[in-house]
Parts: sequence; C-alpha cells; structure tokens
Amino acid sequence: MDARFTAEQDEIRRTVRELLLKRCGPEEIRAAAGTGAGYDPGLWSALAEQLGLPGLALPEAYGGVGCTVTELALACEESGRALAPSPLLATAVLTAPLLLALGTEAQRAELLPRIAAGELTAALAVPGTALSLALGLVGDNRGSWAGGGRAGGVQARRTENGWRLYGQVEQVLDGHSAGLLVVAAHAGGFARPRTLLFLVREGAAGLVRARGTSLDAGRPQARVQLRHVPAELLGDEHVEVADALAATGDAAAAVLATEAAGAADRALERTVDHVRQREQFGRPIGSFQAVKHRLADVYVQVQAARSAAYYAAWAAGNDTERTEGTGQTERVGGLALAQALEALRTAAAEGIQLHGGIGFTWEHEAHLYFKRATGDELLFGPVHRLRAYAAECSGIFALAGSEEVAV
Repeated sequence: MDARFTAEQDEIRRTVRELLLKRCGPEEIRAAAGTGAGYDPGLWSALAEQLGLPGLALPEAYGGVGCTVTELALACEESGRALAPSPLLATAVLTAPLLLALGTEAQRAELLPRIAAGELTAALAVPGTALSLALGLVGDNRGSWAGGGRAGGVQARRTENGWRLYGQVEQVLDGHSAGLLVVAAHAGGFARPRTLLFLVREGAAGLVRARGTSLDAGRPQARVQLRHVPAELLGDEHVEVADALAATGDAAAAVLATEAAGAADRALERTVDHVRQREQFGRPIGSFQAVKHRLADVYVQVQAARSAAYYAAWAAGNDTERTEGTGQTERVGGLALAQALEALRTAAAEGIQLHGGIGFTWEHEAHLYFKRATGDELLFGPVHRLRAYAAECSGIFALAGSEEVAV
C-alpha cells in the first residue's frame, strides 16, 4: 500500500476546502439548516457543477468522474471540517452505490447521470431505526430488520398495475427533499419473506413526507409514510440485497469515518486557537501544562482516527474485504468509523470545556461538532457495537475460544 496521496487527490481536497471556506461559514451553516430543504441549493449546485462531487465515485459511462471511494472520502473529509449541510451523504454515499450495484441497465442509464450532475438527489429509507443494521455495520443484515414478513416496517405487494408499498419509515436522511427514495421493504408474506429495494419517485400518489427535528440540524431527517404508493423494483427479485447493502455500508462507514476525522481535526484546531488567546492569571491558558496534556491526548486520538479512516477508504476503493488466509470478512470501515466517532466526540467535548462558558452557548459553533458526533453515533453506531461486530466478523472471539481450549 502506498500511503501517499496522488496529485489529483491533493487537488480534490484543496478545491473542496477553498470552496467551503468561501461558502460555508458558521452563519451560512445555520441559515442553510433552517431552510425547508436543510441545505443551500446554491452551494449544492457549486459542489455538483464545479467540482462534480455527486458523481466523483461513479463510472464515466454514467456521467461520473470515475474515481474511487478514496477520492469521495477525501472530499467528505473537507465537508466534515466545515460541517457543510448537503445531500452528498444521502445521495452519493448511501444511495448511488445501490443503484449502480443492483439497478437494471435502464435504471442506471436514467438515474445515475442525473445524480452525477446534481440534478437528482436521493435517499435510502430503511424501516424503523435499523439503518446501521441494514448496512451490516453492527450485525448480520440478513435478519428481520425489514419486518421479515411480520406486521410493521414497509410491506411490498404485487398488483396488476405493479408493486405497491405500504408502511412508514422514520429517520430518513434528507428524505423530505430527495427527488428519489430507495425504500427497503419486505415481500412474499410470512411464508417466503425477503427484503427488496424499491424506487419511489417524488410526487408519487400516497407518498407523505415531513421533516422531523433532529439533534444535528446538518443531518436533516424525515418521516416517510407510504400509503399504497406505486413503486418500481430496483433490479429484479433475484438480486442479493443484503450483500449490496453490506458492501455499501462498509464503504459508507469509511467515508463517514474520514468525514468525522476532518470534523475532529477542525474542532481541535479551533480549540488550540482559543487557548492561545484566552488568558487567565495573566497568561494564555494554553501555556498551562494540564491544558497541553489534554490537547495532546486529543491530537493523538484524532491522528490515529484519521489514519484508520484513510486505510478504510483505501481498502474500500481497492475492494479489500477479506483477511488473508482466514476467509473472514474484515470490517475495516466499521472499525474506522468507531474510532473516528470516538475521536470527534472527545475533540468536541474538550473544545466545549476549554472554551469555557462561551462553548456552551448556541451562538458558538463548538456545540455543532458535538452534535455531529452524537447524531452520527445514534444513526450509524453505537461505537461499542461497531467494534463488537467487527471483532465477530474477523473471528477474534472464535480464535480466543480455541486458544483457551488449547491451554
């Protein structure tokens, strides 16, 4: 593995950072989060048209740039530093890979070029609060998270006029504004339950969407109600939905980890700048040894999280999925995400503490980083479950048991 970034990758990071420095300050973040869409359409157009971020990891055949998950992760690291509110995560990280992996050629040709151009935003709708489980981050996603034929979740029924969906989905990222919903539903009744993915277009009859209140305003969420909504099956009934979701989940975890590492790094930078200026007892508080030790610990944690995130992004971009010689699946994305979320939570919490009274106020942006850490852990964690499932998949528990028996 060559750990150095290419000139192209460095250029992606530089251009994204320059744009966000101009367009995404604290006041712009608050203003965008307070709009109906939850983001600034002008900024989204700039990210799409000038930088091509929605199509960064999509093939050129579908209007994309043709890069890998690594480049997308580096772009998201910069958006994480700025806490930029945009539908990039929901559209390019969670939904577009599923369309590419499972969609028919006609579906890919219709939808992916519009996504790459920024004309179409999309969202993944998973029943209940099971997004992390559906993506295979905290457990086996072949279980009954989508209902398994029982009441609840989203039901899919075939009619003479095509598929119809009925049910309700909570916590859909950008679900209130997305032009396309990819909905996970269970079909086949109790006898032959299976999870399938369906496309629901904006304005479909029976579709009711409402934006909810979320802890992190930069990650707007919606409640989606489906009342016998006409839907189009993504791909065909024989596709391996669980495998596609797990692959998407591992790559998404790597991108999220890189984004969280960028946010943690920025939170630490702001704290260091503050302790250099704030004086107590006639000297900057950053000169006190106790403060230096606390920030040094945060720095080490942030750098370790960044290294893990970069490796996870590289592994996802190079399809490194197996532990050599063991046949076990590596959950490098989940492990990196756990480390990055923990680093962000620590950096944000220390930032609030060392900013003193001002760090607790709504006017200061220190609390925005803490909300990002907490909100992402609620959606994609928790940290201890990310680590536990990664250990289970790698066979650590089985290996420890066999060694114990041998002793």
